[in-house]
Amino acid sequence: MDLFEYSMERQLKKDAPLAERMRPSTLEEFVGQEHVLGDGKFLRRSIVGDRLASMIFYGPPGTGKTSLAMIIANTTKMKFEKLSAVTSGVKDIRKVTENAEEELKLYGNRTILFIDEIHRFNKSQQDALLPFVERGILVLIGATTENPYFEVNKALLSRSVVIRLESLTRDDLKVLINKALTDKEKGLGNYFLKVSEDAIECLITVGDGDARIVLNALELAVLTTPKSEDGVIYIDSDIIKDCIQTKGIKYDSSGDEHYDTVSAFIKSMRGSDPDATLYWLAKMIEGGEDLKFIARRIIICASEDVGNADPQALTIAVSAFKAIDIIGMPEGRIPLAQAAVYVACAPKSNASYVGINSALEDIRNNEIGDIPKYLKDASYKGAKKFGHGIGYKYPHDYPNSYVKQQYLPDEYIGKKYYNPTSNGYEKIISERLKELFDKKD
Repeated sequence: MDLFEYSMERQLKKDAPLAERMRPSTLEEFVGQEHVLGDGKFLRRSIVGDRLASMIFYGPPGTGKTSLAMIIANTTKMKFEKLSAVTSGVKDIRKVTENAEEELKLYGNRTILFIDEIHRFNKSQQDALLPFVERGILVLIGATTENPYFEVNKALLSRSVVIRLESLTRDDLKVLINKALTDKEKGLGNYFLKVSEDAIECLITVGDGDARIVLNALELAVLTTPKSEDGVIYIDSDIIKDCIQTKGIKYDSSGDEHYDTVSAFIKSMRGSDPDATLYWLAKMIEGGEDLKFIARRIIICASEDVGNADPQALTIAVSAFKAIDIIGMPEGRIPLAQAAVYVACAPKSNASYVGINSALEDIRNNEIGDIPKYLKDASYKGAKKFGHGIGYKYPHDYPNSYVKQQYLPDEYIGKKYYNPTSNGYEKIISERLKELFDKKD
């Protein structure tokens, strides 16, 4: 790097956003992720000992994935290369791998390749890395906000350690804010500032575990707030809220947040907790989830988990789906909430769900029984020649429209698929069936 390039890099770093300037360069400066970086933990031992295996850093934005890669770059004796999956292709990968092979042959030195947003590489791009990782020419470090078990090739994944980074805690974010406010070289320490406790708490809340959001919002608040008469910049929660405008929602329609949130939503309805149900519903609505997707989940839960304990639940859920088409948003949130709360509060029975699964299991894995002849279609000419319909007892010809009759194949006589519970309306069903089946001919 010549003097001009060095001077330019320094200027770029000076003009970079606060979150970039405050990026840690050593493990001692890194905040959070104690579960993988605490004393004696695998990742700390690997970095300190410079004994690095291929790894995938996986977690929400602003949790330190790239920072960890840069700390490794600053401490390792291996050659360090960096690619962004957004701007790089197979040609760039080939160049890095060729250089890595040459580095190993000439100097016996392995190469670490850091790929940011590795989930954006397609299958062929990921396949291009595989032989070099397999032969130990490259140590791959990937960073992704998407679940690598879905987004990274299985062959590449099996040769890597997946390290999950968690959202930063409120205490972690408070430490980062205080560092930024006092650091005179990289932070805001040269400003005459007075940041109130409620402003710090507000920052932490809207940041929602993302250090980048917190630090950049803090810097924006400082840079856009004029000095008071005493020469001090006063920052309160109103200024923070004004700078951020809208709290970011950690949610996307195809990633982990989508699947994890809808899972929590369904389990809350199943678990009869209307408050949790509304909370996760609100998160999905605010995150821009497809309303029909939400409605379909409610319909499924109404049938699978409520079932005949309250047959009305399915009707209400289907009505909510139709209502969305009629009224759209924002009013569409109301029938969704009504249906979700109804399902959450309804008595529960999965007897129908269990029953159909059990029947399907028999159909798929066991002998298919013959249909009794008297149950077969007798509506066409000549059916009686085959004995179809002969001997069939029409239930409405008998008291209470019921007569004992074999409906299952001979091979399945006595088989029970539907076992109603004593919950809600299903208790009535259970008592009726017991009364009918216990009747003597």
